[in-house]
Amino acid sequence: MTGNIVTQKTPNAAGAAITVRAPQAEDGPALYELVAACAPLDPNSRYCNLLHCTHFGASSVAAVRGDELVGFVSGYRIPDTPRTLFIWQVAVAPTARRIGLGLRMLNALLERDSCHDVHSLHTTITPDNHASRALFTALARARGADLTESVWFESERHFRGAHADELLLRIGPFRTGAGAS
Repeated sequence: MTGNIVTQKTPNAAGAAITVRAPQAEDGPALYELVAACAPLDPNSRYCNLLHCTHFGASSVAAVRGDELVGFVSGYRIPDTPRTLFIWQVAVAPTARRIGLGLRMLNALLERDSCHDVHSLHTTITPDNHASRALFTALARARGADLTESVWFESERHFRGAHADELLLRIGPFRTGAGAS
């Protein structure tokens, strides 16, 4: 599907449909609160959240239920490899988990006109983030793509021991959907 709005066909457990759309600047404050509620995600500044909603709006997704922001994917195209989409964060509110919202948001993003030529996706996760690993494994399977991983940022070398290793997951090339031949 092209365009920026995809509405979930079936209501979630709370009974209200979730709409997936391009973010707007007004989503910035709610994004800040959403990330704060989604440990172990690293918080970003309020200004950074506004940039995700504006400068990176074509490569990010907001999921709303009524007036509540219940999900967000922030991403950008890697400048040196513009056909690769880097996913910075996937946040899903505790009240919207276990209904496939993370995968729905990633697929909606990849199906946008703005991502029609994306052929691979990169993201980083910590070794203990099993939920993210499951999400990106499901995305690779759904898109008929290979998934490889390697240590990208090392705990001691890049974080001075203050953060776990960040593993780089590479998904692609896509065989179905965005960027498929």
